[in-house]
Amino acid sequence: MTKTFLLLQFDSEGAPYSEVAATLEDMGFRAETEGYDFVYDWGRPVSVAESLTFADRIQEALHGTRVRFRIESTEE
Repeated sequence: MTKTFLLLQFDSEGAPYSEVAATLEDMGFRAETEGYDFVYDWGRPVSVAESLTFADRIQEALHGTRVRFRIESTEE
């Protein structure tokens, strides 16, 4: 099963954490406490192309928030 993890870096001039969290939760992410800020559980294996398309969706959702993110997907 694939999981996608996000680590966020905020700018003090950008969107509030609560707004960013709501956006990510609307996309299916849940808050994470083990080294990352959020995790998305695909519930199945995914292709590289699917992961890249999802990363594009995340970038689009966070556009204009002044939030930088690091994304990592793993297979379990």
